[in-house]
Amino acid sequence: MTYGEKPQPRPIDTTTPSVARMYEFLLGGSQHYQVDRDVCAELLKIAPSSQQLARTNREFLRRVVRILARDMRITQFLDHGSGLPAQDNVHEVAQRTSADAKVAYVDNDPMVLAHGRTQLHENANVMVIDQDMRETKKIRAATDTFFDWNKPIAALFVSVLHCLPDTGDERDPAALIGRVAAELPAGSYVVICQLVSDDPVVRGDVTRLMAEATHNKWGRVRERCEVRRYFDGLKIIDPPGLVDVIDWRPDNPPPPTHLRPTDWVEWGGIAKIEN
Repeated sequence: MTYGEKPQPRPIDTTTPSVARMYEFLLGGSQHYQVDRDVCAELLKIAPSSQQLARTNREFLRRVVRILARDMRITQFLDHGSGLPAQDNVHEVAQRTSADAKVAYVDNDPMVLAHGRTQLHENANVMVIDQDMRETKKIRAATDTFFDWNKPIAALFVSVLHCLPDTGDERDPAALIGRVAAELPAGSYVVICQLVSDDPVVRGDVTRLMAEATHNKWGRVRERCEVRRYFDGLKIIDPPGLVDVIDWRPDNPPPPTHLRPTDWVEWGGIAKIEN
């Protein structure tokens, strides 16, 4: 089901690149347009490992959901900025462990919502929320009877916070994490990772490219120290702590240093709510 759906669904804009469709292209999917492919071509010139990172991030998402469901016994997942449905979506991974696991996907991209309505409408334990992820009160209202808010919930912010600008107010990424964490019951988890780079040229060039392509509907590439601050006040699960996500409890030995990207990485980890 879709919550927050407008009376007249927003049209899909095929003239402006969509972050969700670009990610779909980098993953090797088919739901994208020439405008998305063109920007991806420019992105790959700046950061050649972008396609590798997209796939690494998807593997991390599958792995972390599986571990949360299997080892932490989490049966409720709130996925912020869920993107286009792909192979092994959050609900598919979680429901392999627990058939009654519930997943609420949050996104406001018209194409994401269209596919969500088409592919997920038959699953009573899945809902799609048509909202900006920063509208935390509306998201909480949408899930008030869907989730049991007395039981642990995993809030996912996987490769999405770089889409949000620093605003210094309640819409700032750090403030968003703080509000969500404050609402979660004890025993819940918060998963955070985003694109980071040690190279100021990469940070600046990618940020400028994406800002121009999306008409300033993007954030920026950050540094590790900035992402670390998103975890302030939270108990980080360590080991492995905050790492390149390829090193977060990998199923197979990760590549050696000399074979890894040097332009940028997906970086973050998981924290537990203990209040």
